[in-house]
Amino acid sequence: MLRKADWLSRCRIHYWGDIDTHGFAILDQLRSRFDPVQSFLMDRATLLAFESQWGEEEKQTLRDLPRLNPAEMALYNDLRDNRIGKNLRLEQERIGFGWMESALSALMQFHSIPAYSESASPQINLPAIASN
Repeated sequence: MLRKADWLSRCRIHYWGDIDTHGFAILDQLRSRFDPVQSFLMDRATLLAFESQWGEEEKQTLRDLPRLNPAEMALYNDLRDNRIGKNLRLEQERIGFGWMESALSALMQFHSIPAYSESASPQINLPAIASN
């Protein structure tokens, strides 16, 4: 379905998947269509910070994933080759909210996106409607 969404090529896309071999395979596949996709919280620091939340991936993806950046590739290879643990996975919903919130805030600052404020009301400019 996303193959037909050409407008996404003009957007900044961040993908947040499970830290496991399938999560990285999805990231690789997404980049096959939308090259500038950036991973979000799919890094070694996040994985190690939530060791108590680790689970087991039933069946790993073992193929090469050529579209991963060097840090992603290193982590993927460690997961695929069971260097950190056997069939290790960290599901994204097990990552603490504070960790995610800090990472999202840093990402927004990096891209100069204003923070959300409950007190700020959205500005909606509607065209004037002429009446007869």
